[in-house]
Amino acid sequence: MKKFRRSVHRHMRVYRYVFYRETLVDFREHFWSFIGAFIGIGLIALLQSYQLPATENIFLIGSFGASAVLVYGAIQSPLAQPRNLVGGHVVSAIVGVTVGKLLPDVIWLTAPTAVAFSIVAMQITRSLHPPGGATALIAVSGGQQITQLGYLYVLTPVFSGALILLLVALLFNNITKKRHYPVKMSRLRRSRRRQLQNRFKLNRPK
Repeated sequence: MKKFRRSVHRHMRVYRYVFYRETLVDFREHFWSFIGAFIGIGLIALLQSYQLPATENIFLIGSFGASAVLVYGAIQSPLAQPRNLVGGHVVSAIVGVTVGKLLPDVIWLTAPTAVAFSIVAMQITRSLHPPGGATALIAVSGGQQITQLGYLYVLTPVFSGALILLLVALLFNNITKKRHYPVKMSRLRRSRRRQLQNRFKLNRPK
């Protein structure tokens, strides 16, 4: 019982620390989050303006806005890492298009099927990215423009847009010493790994 209580208290301290860090006001961090999101979404919009009429906005699928929050505002999150960003969108797009082709055009059937299967597909491929669910949903509910694209939807706007967000993230998330992206390459991750290794050595029976 005491061991359980200690474990609960330890986890509570960790949660309080994470909550504290997330609620800190760091204007430099906010500045780079703004710049990254502005340029990332701006480049996608610019690409659209050159390739499509002003009335068509398929390049600006809504899930990219959610991805921008993660890859520029929560860069330490496992769900914001490159594998998850690109893989999650691409896998979900494939699922969404496939569902749209195989099932009758009944929104109450295609929408939940696309989202549910996209979640499972991302879990299996270890590329879980919450906005991916929206990417799959858009594939079956985005209207005639999206439907006519077929599997081209996977390549563009999904893959091309995710790649733009990633390239911008790699640039602007590594400008300052406090921001490191991807997390696996960060000094914070290496420091944490050393702490765990040292703790394991200390706890190992002699």
